[in-house]
Amino acid sequence: MNIVILSRNKELYSTRRLVEEAEKRNHFVEVIDPLNCDLIIENEKPTILYKDKYLDYVDAIIPRIGASVTFYGCAVVRQFEMMNVFSSVSSDAIVRSRDKLRSYQRLSKAGVDMPKTVFTHYSKDIENLIVKVGGTPVVIKLLEGTQGIGVILAETNIAAESILEAFNGLEARALIQEYIGEAKGADIRALIIDNRVVGAMKRQGKEGEFRSNLHRGGTYKQCKLSEEEIRIALKAARELKLSICGVDLLQSNRGPLIMEINSTPGLEGIEGASKKNIAQSIITYIERNGR
Repeated sequence: MNIVILSRNKELYSTRRLVEEAEKRNHFVEVIDPLNCDLIIENEKPTILYKDKYLDYVDAIIPRIGASVTFYGCAVVRQFEMMNVFSSVSSDAIVRSRDKLRSYQRLSKAGVDMPKTVFTHYSKDIENLIVKVGGTPVVIKLLEGTQGIGVILAETNIAAESILEAFNGLEARALIQEYIGEAKGADIRALIIDNRVVGAMKRQGKEGEFRSNLHRGGTYKQCKLSEEEIRIALKAARELKLSICGVDLLQSNRGPLIMEINSTPGLEGIEGASKKNIAQSIITYIERNGR
């Protein structure tokens, strides 16, 4: 098969591992920066031009689209889909998952448990909103943050008001979310491929840090999921129509809660913790579905 990995950096661990596993199985694989693709849109013949060549020979793509290039990256994925090229994750699913508010709304309607969350249009009544999520401390999240950036813990009402006023002044929209203290700065990531959990890890934030992201100095270890954690993770992935994703869970006194869903999950931590060949599983999924 001819496989294209849409990634801006071929040296990233996840990209390198996907290339390695694809080549082991005798596929022709290229790493292409989506920002260097030109989309040719014409009647009944959508095409993509990359470095003076047309990408009309591609059988399948694996999007590794960063949050900062979501709009154009998803336009490239969509163009491949219009060319009847299989994508490991659809453009619509990526867009859906990147919108935190939209994701929470869909999951809420589907009955998926999550921390209490409030979104407002620059309300001045911050104190009442904090009460709605159970009082301080609260977590304040930018709608477009990633890797823990734009996620702040406000210990008091005054701190929460100051943070939200600053975001409002920048016209940056944010969510106010219940703080799950019993999680103790840890969360669980379940890696899902084709409606099956293929690996899991528990991430722990460094001392004094409530965010568990590995990019922020967090650590990880192997984790065995409970039946309820598996059920809720799979349900969340299905609801957002994500064939491949990382589902982040918080362990609370009322059971597992969905914290976030990542449509482009990194492979380094999950492969290291689970001791499983996740990259190979992704290539196997491509083989079952690519043209």
